[in-house]
Amino acid sequence: MKEKIWLSTPTMHGEEMDFVREAYETNWMSTVGENINEVEKLVCEKVGCKYAVGLSAGTAALHMAVKLAGVKPGDKVFCSDMTFAATVNPVVYEGGVPVFIDTEYDTWNMDPAALEKAFEIYPDVKLVVYAHLYGTPAKIDEITKICKKHGAMIIEDAAESLGASYKGKQTGDFGNFNAISFNGNKIITGSSGGMLLTDCKESADKARKWSTQSRENAPWYQHEEIGYNYRMSNVIAGVVRGQFPHLEEHIAKKKEIYMRYKEGFEGLPVSMNPYDEKNSEPNFWLSCMIIDEEALHIVTPEKIRLALETENIESRPIWKPMHMQPVYSGNDYIMVNGDNVGEDIFKRGLCLPSDVKMTAEQQKEVISIIKGLF
Repeated sequence: MKEKIWLSTPTMHGEEMDFVREAYETNWMSTVGENINEVEKLVCEKVGCKYAVGLSAGTAALHMAVKLAGVKPGDKVFCSDMTFAATVNPVVYEGGVPVFIDTEYDTWNMDPAALEKAFEIYPDVKLVVYAHLYGTPAKIDEITKICKKHGAMIIEDAAESLGASYKGKQTGDFGNFNAISFNGNKIITGSSGGMLLTDCKESADKARKWSTQSRENAPWYQHEEIGYNYRMSNVIAGVVRGQFPHLEEHIAKKKEIYMRYKEGFEGLPVSMNPYDEKNSEPNFWLSCMIIDEEALHIVTPEKIRLALETENIESRPIWKPMHMQPVYSGNDYIMVNGDNVGEDIFKRGLCLPSDVKMTAEQQKEVISIIKGLF
């Protein structure tokens, strides 16, 4: 069988093993150590936030963010609709009730107009959770302005967008609490792991405590509130530490992949996942295509996916919107003018192979297969 072309896999460089070996040889194999300290420092320097708390996953970071935001059982929280479930599930962990906000076509992220409409319907909501889909920054200024107007806090899910920027500022530094991920398929990886980012020292200290089973500062095990086993391992942090110097290199290669697709699809009734070229610079984590409505009778995303799969090439449907998920079918969903944008993008879109290690020749094969279907 021919070599598989993957959607997005870890790209390792060698330095990772040096820091993993250091953790092993110094016996710092638990949730404290130099690797964790250094990675938290590196993230703060890169993103521009004051504090970073290394955790076991981006989901754990989002959970800590929701808890820090004070969500209580029954509280409604406005959330991105077209995203991975991990953006939303932590709201439910704390008993909150997600209200899904539709997507807009310009960036495939939360629609500010739908968000404003949601506040008209639910004026008491005090938290908004939005994601930067596929590494593309959302309309941050518009969302922030609306949240300030209504006195709502922001959790920024930058799990997919480490290294992306909006008006010169890195994503992960716009919300009250922010989360990034080092999952195996992300722009850089630790195999797992994530971080809570904030400019508030008190909040960072709380997250550190909660993530280590809420152990009090006492010689015995004293617990006065519920805690979690969420702290990042020093071994995982070693992998992230070795990956970090290659972040910009990975972003550059991902951008090359995106641009090759864009050029290769010229003349076809398709377009690439969009971004605001004037104000934002994505990290191009995943390159995605969307088929023009009038061409769906010729080719569908599923037809493309299956054709690629036949050639041992991995692709994947766009994130299925949360309001379409059975587990959230009873939750409210806010859209503008009856336009169900997220559902439309899901119906017409597909995530394409975007692996850093994919060669230009391999990508040419992907493009050729897709062009052949039209």
